Amino acid sequence: MDSASSVVLQTLTQATSQDTAVLKPAEEQLRQWETQPGFYSVLLNIFNNHVLDVNVRWLAVLYFKNGIDRYWRRVAPHALSEEEKTSLRAGLITNFNEPVNQIATQIAVLIAKVARLDCPRQWPDLIPILLESVKGQDGLQQHRALLTFYHVTKTLASKRLAQDRRLFQDLASGIYSFACSLWSHHTDCFLQQVYARDEAAALNSLERTLLSLKVLRKLTVHGFQEPQQNMEVMLFFDFGLLLFSSLTFVQLLDFLEYHPYAFIPLIQRSLEFAVSYVFTPAGEGVTFERFIVQCMNLIKMIVKNDAYKPAKNIDDSKPESLEAHKIKTAFFTHPTLTEIGRRLVSHYFLLTEEELTMWEEDPESFAVEEAGGDSWKYSLRPCTEVLFLDIFHNYSQTLTPVLLDMVQNLQGPTDVEDRVQLLMKDAVYNAVGLAAYELFDSVDFDQWFKNQLLGELQVTHHRYKLIRRRVIWLIGQWISVKFKSDLRPLLYELILGLMQDPDLVVRIETATTLKLNILLGFGFLTEQFLPYLESIFGLLFQLLQQVTECDTKMQVLHVISCVIERVNIQIRPYAGCLVQYLPLLWKQSEEHNMLRCAILTTLIHLVQGLGAESKNLYPFLLPVIQLSTDVTQPPHIYLLEDGLELWLVTLENSPAITPELLRIFQNMSNYGESLCRSFCDLLKDITNEGQVQVLKVVEIALKVSPVLGTHVFQSLLPAVFRGIVDGERYPVVMSTYLGIMGRVLLQNAGFFSSLLTQMASECSQEMDQLLGSVIEMWVDRMDNITQPERRKLSSLALLSLLPSDNSVIQDKFCGIISISLEALHDVMTEDPETGTYKDCMLMSHFEEPKLSEEEEPPTEQDKRKKLLALEDPVHSVSLQQFVYDKLKAQQALLGDESFGALMETVDTELVRQLQEFLQGL
Repeated sequence: MDSASSVVLQTLTQATSQDTAVLKPAEEQLRQWETQPGFYSVLLNIFNNHVLDVNVRWLAVLYFKNGIDRYWRRVAPHALSEEEKTSLRAGLITNFNEPVNQIATQIAVLIAKVARLDCPRQWPDLIPILLESVKGQDGLQQHRALLTFYHVTKTLASKRLAQDRRLFQDLASGIYSFACSLWSHHTDCFLQQVYARDEAAALNSLERTLLSLKVLRKLTVHGFQEPQQNMEVMLFFDFGLLLFSSLTFVQLLDFLEYHPYAFIPLIQRSLEFAVSYVFTPAGEGVTFERFIVQCMNLIKMIVKNDAYKPAKNIDDSKPESLEAHKIKTAFFTHPTLTEIGRRLVSHYFLLTEEELTMWEEDPESFAVEEAGGDSWKYSLRPCTEVLFLDIFHNYSQTLTPVLLDMVQNLQGPTDVEDRVQLLMKDAVYNAVGLAAYELFDSVDFDQWFKNQLLGELQVTHHRYKLIRRRVIWLIGQWISVKFKSDLRPLLYELILGLMQDPDLVVRIETATTLKLNILLGFGFLTEQFLPYLESIFGLLFQLLQQVTECDTKMQVLHVISCVIERVNIQIRPYAGCLVQYLPLLWKQSEEHNMLRCAILTTLIHLVQGLGAESKNLYPFLLPVIQLSTDVTQPPHIYLLEDGLELWLVTLENSPAITPELLRIFQNMSNYGESLCRSFCDLLKDITNEGQVQVLKVVEIALKVSPVLGTHVFQSLLPAVFRGIVDGERYPVVMSTYLGIMGRVLLQNAGFFSSLLTQMASECSQEMDQLLGSVIEMWVDRMDNITQPERRKLSSLALLSLLPSDNSVIQDKFCGIISISLEALHDVMTEDPETGTYKDCMLMSHFEEPKLSEEEEPPTEQDKRKKLLALEDPVHSVSLQQFVYDKLKAQQALLGDESFGALMETVDTELVRQLQEFLQGL
């Protein structure tokens, strides 16, 4: 081993150390070597050396693999040379004899990554070498080559550009026969070894069988545009349907998803097989749950597939769709559908012994077990329920009477000693809940609720908890479908009772139902809920304390958040207990970031509900915001988004700024100067919409304090000035520029003058000439400004240049008057009785708004905005009076004759309109 290799090997060895003092310098050294020529050749030699330490070799593979993502592409910074890449490609496939499984898998993935970029053009010999190695007699070499072959095939199949897909199709057509024979060979070997009871050899053959089948899966699904035209593909499926393995079903599902029309010849046999195994005695004794799930998924995809349904106008249907629909119609007869429907409910919907044991031994896990997302693809219960929904939706006319008959047979209370009937009722009620929308016209739910379900909830025997839990869930499913509003108070009474049920699962289910289907459902009325608020909120808080699992606490917190959000300020009398408990829960959840996210969500709604009273939470609230928004702390990855929202609502509801609130701002930057620097950097590299958001902050700062605001953002304002002079093309950005510069000109004229001097020096222009350009652009782009407030501000700002004997300002006098007249048209309203005009934007004093019961009171932020508006010239200065005063001052400065000559530069119609607005002053 040469000296370079020795140094790298030593550094890799140090990088596997548990001592951070040794580990960190080694990692830093390896990072520096990543871009050095020859580094990856050394790594290749190290991980191919089987006598070295496994951990060191593993690390060498990982560094090589990561380097492919960063430096293999020709256009990448510090890209590997073509010479080194050629050498590395050759070295990767010299032999397939890696003895360690985990390293072998990483090498296979590594080769696939290179193949994605280089195969077939730069690496034409990869596939031939793999195929040759797969044929070899050496068992280890054969397996490693087959493993690599699978990962390469999988990676090439995932490419989606048209040219790449054509290349993969060419590859598939060339090697498909070989892949089929390979799978057939290993399958035969496996069956012979099973027959001979050679367990070790059978396991080896099984692994090769699965790998070759996975290769075939990718080739079959992604390698043919019209697979039904390829005899080998269809023969493969025929043979696969004879073997009926779970992996064969994965193939079928993929094939059905990507090639629904090519699958049509397989519909009949697939349905016959899947239905016979899942819904007839032929499948009894099949304990392989994954196999049942795949069968159900196949049925579901055939039933639901839009390609197998005729168009609304039958004449517009594709012949293939009509053929598929005909096959399905012939198969799904009334007896078949009836048997499927009954068996789904009476067999697959029944709670299993394992589930009942979990209910008793681990009630929280049972109650919050997730069944959403794609779980139906892998887990039996969600798979069963999704299949039931799809079949019921497509064949509701047949299945509705079947389900209603099952309901009728279970009317009245069930004997608590009859466990079979209790489980059956639970299953049937589950079906009625799932199919609520389909049963809308067939079930009078209000009557059923009063005559049957109410009685079910009165049975307090501990064995009847199955039904109590299912009934409250069922009501939740129906409440947004068909449930009279006047029944809600009775329902809240029931919820109060069930929240005190002896069984924890029932209490958790009741809380979940309260949130998902009652508080969030259609028809919720706050006034109906308020009489029960104190009791329900107290019981929810008790439940939050009783449960111990992180997921359960999150679930209950979400319910509490929902209640607070719904009732808003009416939560104030009852929030004390929660306010006292949340700091303890926050401390306990230090290792559970998702629970902390739920706490943040609760705090957001709590602060909004408490309003200004939320200041009492600051000893707890502000450290929470501090941690959640500190990007130097690891938890910020999970907490930042909710933490920022909590920070925002805390500020909005704060009655006054405090030193503690200001200290949190260090998480954003260290106040003015660094904030301005951050904004300047941002403006260089964000979209127009992003620029507007940044500039709005500057605009608000100038509105709050024109003097301090210009000081804080002094280094940013030249960019705004240049944007105006250059005629920024994006209208909303230009409007914001003019809004900012309007406030500077109107409210800090001294700074505007110094800024003009600075910009004139930068542009090598006379100040007056630059000022003229600014006014001219302002007049020209007035139409970019759509908000009346900004249009009035522009008018006030340009009028503030008067009175003036400056020739440039007088030259632009007509434009200034034109803008002022436009703004007058925007803001002046005429009193029909007196015929006089009044500025509609003027605000004289702050009034507490009169609110209806449904309206939310203003936040402290809303109040501050109103008070700020009272000081804003836009709302405190009459534009009409301001125009009049400025014109009078200009007349006094110039004298009547010169002023008259100046007014003659304005169009006579504009003068007439101006006089009309100014009459009476």
